[in-house]
Amino acid sequence: MKTLQFREAIAEAMSEEMRKDESIYLMGEEVAEYNGAYKASKGMLDEFGPERVIDTPISELGFAGVGVGSAMIGNRPIIEFMTFNFALVGIDQIINNAAKIRQMSGGQFNCPIVFRGPTASAGQLAATHSQAFESWFANCPGLKVVVPSNPKDAKGLLKSAIRDDDPVIFMESEQMYGDKGEVPEDEYTIPLGVADVVREGTDVTIVSFGKIIKEAYKAADELEKDGIKCEIIDLRTVRPMDHDTILNSVKKTNRLVILEEAWPFGNVATEITYQVQSKAFDFLDAPVIKINTADTPAPYSPVLLEEWLPNHKDVIAAVKKVMYK
Repeated sequence: MKTLQFREAIAEAMSEEMRKDESIYLMGEEVAEYNGAYKASKGMLDEFGPERVIDTPISELGFAGVGVGSAMIGNRPIIEFMTFNFALVGIDQIINNAAKIRQMSGGQFNCPIVFRGPTASAGQLAATHSQAFESWFANCPGLKVVVPSNPKDAKGLLKSAIRDDDPVIFMESEQMYGDKGEVPEDEYTIPLGVADVVREGTDVTIVSFGKIIKEAYKAADELEKDGIKCEIIDLRTVRPMDHDTILNSVKKTNRLVILEEAWPFGNVATEITYQVQSKAFDFLDAPVIKINTADTPAPYSPVLLEEWLPNHKDVIAAVKKVMYK
């Protein structure tokens, strides 16, 4: 094993796949000359040249469309958004073309494209730059949605996403690019749609994904001091969702808390709650609790931002509530 930063794991995944397949290229704002806005493509321009690592104008709709068109004729583009907040400018290409072209063409066209970049909050970036769109994209049939939480998963999942013949939304975090973790030296991939039980427990299941899962780890450490053993599931892929891993865990622990950095209405946690109550209702010893951000746009003030974001204290309170303690 070797230790890599999250950004280095992303760069390794892209570079390794590009060495194997000349149809793969990276395109986006500042990905080339600047080595990526978050240095997630450092050194790639030097290795692959300007025809495969391509800087674009500030025009998400334009370069998303170029990517979709080139994917339809046999390329495998990786389109980087500086933030998924900016993807809203190009969402028509993602939803109305990339996600639907296989069906609308009667299977004549695939669209093997990866849209990647940071999602959700990243400090004092205020309302228009702090939004989590996982559930938005997961709502659209034809898209796969991946949200890794550590360098190992980031590399393995991104390699699988690049190889996939369908469009994949690959969502990262500005606040995780510097995170370090062990990554296998040898070639590996992680299949899409498979969750990871990252911590075994018997008393309550906590499901989360992305950077906010760190708050679940903090909570589990504190709760263990009180004799409460939490089982934590890192969802990793939002769509397709690994329902079986969640259901099997709930059948063991009989309690479920879901932690997600998103607005409360109609999110990933809502879908998980529905699946559990419809398929494992008789195993529940308490109502499912979902923990989300406040139901407002993200504030700029650090004091208000702290209140807006869910944290480990919220998780502890939710776990104790389902434990009736």
